Amino acid sequence: MRHEQLEVWQRSKRLSVDVYRELRDLRDFGFKDQITRSALSIPSNIAEGFERFTEKEKFRFVSIAKGSCGEFATQALIGIEVGYISEPVGLHWRQEAMVLSRMLGSLLKTLTKPPQI
Repeated sequence: MRHEQLEVWQRSKRLSVDVYRELRDLRDFGFKDQITRSALSIPSNIAEGFERFTEKEKFRFVSIAKGSCGEFATQALIGIEVGYISEPVGLHWRQEAMVLSRMLGSLLKTLTKPPQI
């Protein structure tokens, strides 16, 4: 299966695009760089994992993507609190990150199972 076929990749790519568009005019470049990087890391690491040759490598990169979900969710809350992100947008992003994290957790469980013969 190609990573582009995975719902988790499609949704995480859409989230990353939304973050870039929403924050394109933000002048705090440090915050903007950090939150866009964590959002971009989710679909990018899924893609990288699925391009690797071993299940161990695939697992590692999907696990990194899952960690980026937590990082992004935290940054969305901070962005709300400092006034960079509207509360409805930030809470939607956080919720989507938590859904993606659960989806990646399920994917990781399938990657640890022995292959079917």
